[in-house]
Amino acid sequence: MTIPLAPRPAIVIAGPTASGKSGLALAIAREFGGVVINADSMQVTDALPLLTARPSPEDMVRAPHRLYAVLPPSELCSAARWALMATGEIQAAWNEGKLPILTGGTGLYLKAVMEGLSPIPDIPESIRAEARALLAEMGNAAFHNRLAKHDPLMAERLDSGNSQRLARAWEVIMATGRSLAEWQDEPRQGAVAARWFTMVLDPPRPRLYAQCESRFRAMVAAGALDEVRAFEALGLAHDLPIQKALGRRELAAHLAGETGLDAAIADACQATRNYAKRQGTWFRHQMMASLTVSEQLSESLIATIFLKIRQHLLTAP
Repeated sequence: MTIPLAPRPAIVIAGPTASGKSGLALAIAREFGGVVINADSMQVTDALPLLTARPSPEDMVRAPHRLYAVLPPSELCSAARWALMATGEIQAAWNEGKLPILTGGTGLYLKAVMEGLSPIPDIPESIRAEARALLAEMGNAAFHNRLAKHDPLMAERLDSGNSQRLARAWEVIMATGRSLAEWQDEPRQGAVAARWFTMVLDPPRPRLYAQCESRFRAMVAAGALDEVRAFEALGLAHDLPIQKALGRRELAAHLAGETGLDAAIADACQATRNYAKRQGTWFRHQMMASLTVSEQLSESLIATIFLKIRQHLLTAP
C-alpha cells in the first residue's frame, strides 16, 4: 500500500499596498531558505518599477525572487495565466528544497492558487479586443445596459463603474454563450495542494495611510516623474491594466501641464489611500488567515512570526 505524501508547505503574505509585505517576505525568505513569488498584478509587468513598488535590485539579490517584471506592459495577465506561472514556481521551489513565499496585493491571484478557478475556456483575443473597444465607444452606463440584455445575471451583480469586470462578463457571454455567473458556479480547478500558512497584514488605518503617503513622496523623490514620462512616451493602449498603476494618472496629468506637482502628489496619495482601504476590506472578508498582523512590524513581532512559521513547518497534517 502506497501512503500519499503530505502536502508541502507554502507561505502567503497578503494585505493592502504599503503594509510591509515585501519586506516581511524577504525576511522570511532569508530566515527559512525561501523563494519570494510575486502575487501583484502590477509587478508582473516590466514597467514603472518605482510606482509599482517592485523590490529593489539589492533586495532581489538577497533572496530569490520570481515573477517580477516577466511580461511586457502590453500583455494582459489574468488570474489563470498568473496561477499557471505561479504553480510552476511553487513546484520549482519545492524541487530545490526551498520554501515558496507568495506575496502581493492581488487577492484574486492568491485565491486562484489556493482555491482554484472556475473552468472558463480561454477567450479569443479578438473577442476581448471587441469588448474593450465597445466599452470605450459606449461608455460604462450604456455598456452595462447592453450587457443586461445578454447577461442579466452578471449585470445585476456588477456596478457600472467597474470597467474591467464589465468587459470580462461581456467577453465570456459572447465567446461561450454562458453567463460568467454560471461558469463561476462550476467546481473550481487547479488549486495547488499545499499546507498554506496565510498571513494578512492589516495595520491600523491611520498608520497605513501615513505609510502610503510617505512612500509615494519617496517614489517622486527617487525619480517617479521621469519614470512616468518615459512610460507615457510608449503610447500604450489606455485600457491596459498597467495604466492603473497608483500615481501614474496623476503624475501624467502634471507632466501634461494640467495640474501642479503638489496637487498631483496630493491626488495620488488620496487615490492610494482609497485603494489601500478597498484592499484591506477585501482581505478581511475574502481570505481566511492563519495569522492576522495588526501591529507595526518590529524585530520582536517578526521573531514571533518566525516562531509560528517554524511551528507550521514542523507540524504535519
